[in-house]
Amino acid sequence: MDRIRIVGGNELHGVIPISGAKNAALPLMIASLLTDDTLTLENVPHLADVEQLIRILGNHGADISVNGRRERQSESYARTIHFTSRNIVDTTAPYELVSKMRASFWVIGPLLAREGKARVSLPGGCAIGTRPVDLFIEGLTALGANIEIDGGYVNATAPQGGLIGARYQFPKVSVGATHVLMMAATLANGTTMLGNAAREPEVADLAKCLNAMGAKITGQGTSTITIEGVHSLSGARHRVLPDRIETGTYAMAVAMAGGDVILEDTDAALLDTALEAIRRAGAEISQTNSGIRVVRNGAGIKPVDIVTDPFPGFPTDLQAQFMGLMTKSEGTSHITETIFENRFMHVQELARLGAKISLSGQTAKIEGVSRLKGAPVMATDLRASVSLVIAGLAAEGETMVSRVYHLDRGFERLEEKLTRCGAHVERVSD
Repeated sequence: MDRIRIVGGNELHGVIPISGAKNAALPLMIASLLTDDTLTLENVPHLADVEQLIRILGNHGADISVNGRRERQSESYARTIHFTSRNIVDTTAPYELVSKMRASFWVIGPLLAREGKARVSLPGGCAIGTRPVDLFIEGLTALGANIEIDGGYVNATAPQGGLIGARYQFPKVSVGATHVLMMAATLANGTTMLGNAAREPEVADLAKCLNAMGAKITGQGTSTITIEGVHSLSGARHRVLPDRIETGTYAMAVAMAGGDVILEDTDAALLDTALEAIRRAGAEISQTNSGIRVVRNGAGIKPVDIVTDPFPGFPTDLQAQFMGLMTKSEGTSHITETIFENRFMHVQELARLGAKISLSGQTAKIEGVSRLKGAPVMATDLRASVSLVIAGLAAEGETMVSRVYHLDRGFERLEEKLTRCGAHVERVSD
């Protein structure tokens, strides 16, 4: 099993290209099930989660090629992938596929809208909280679906004539449920209005793609999204937006290790709140023609308190990384997690490096230390794993991160990108 070895102490200098957003690519890929034409997606990252979803879509009958070649023949990055779901051959998403990645549950929306039925296993994914599917079921039921849960599967059928437009108010903000209901509503009869909808850039990116396919969606990027149902959708070509979580992660890595790095092909507007927190911690951040420049030379890391919130608040997917940064701050900081109830599993691993962190409910108190010391640590989930890398960049000696398959789910070529900027990071195979 692979591990990541980090020898800390090197500043970062150079350019890091930012990949396409995993959290945008996955729903965009699933949207290909809504049409029998070809959906072409550019800037798709090469990640384990993307490969898993390719297998799931293939199980439903999608024909998938990379730049005109079969998927398995390509080893390229920032890929252009063509998805053609001319015939849906199976409306069941089995447990052995869905259990490996939570987002694969989202196929329930397009399958139900296009085929009138779907049988989808209850999902799996990172162990960072329960993340129930109640909102998905309530929302699809509001569109007229009949849903039963039996034997670990969600069995859904649409009324004769298809789903029906409706008003649905999310009791709490859910990015996944917003994706699913927006996709399902594109082919519903009548108009759907989603209240308290997620405002994340990835939701707006999906709406942009769906509109290019012939959907009629307005209000994306706000808390009220309106979808006027259409009879069918066509193919389209769409470029996946930059990964704001990867952008924030590398910005924090520079703030932690020190140095001067250009984060290329990204946009500060995608993560204003997170970048402002990094500025307050002592880094200089500016937008350039090619991306974002992050600089920290000489100044210490200042303590900053944050609270995770839905967009435009501080992203929960950057919480662990920011905690890694705060372990070396010159003072005490507090991080409150409001999205997932079990997203502090990285605390014990950071403590192995010498971090001083205490927990009280959903708030972590981090007392900055002057020295971190490398140690063997274990990744517990996707974002927690990269927080250990960030801490390792500033730790004395060697940090060895095991269970890095979590990293491969969401970070494309992480060790290569950091190494090119002067970090001592390498992948070690047992």
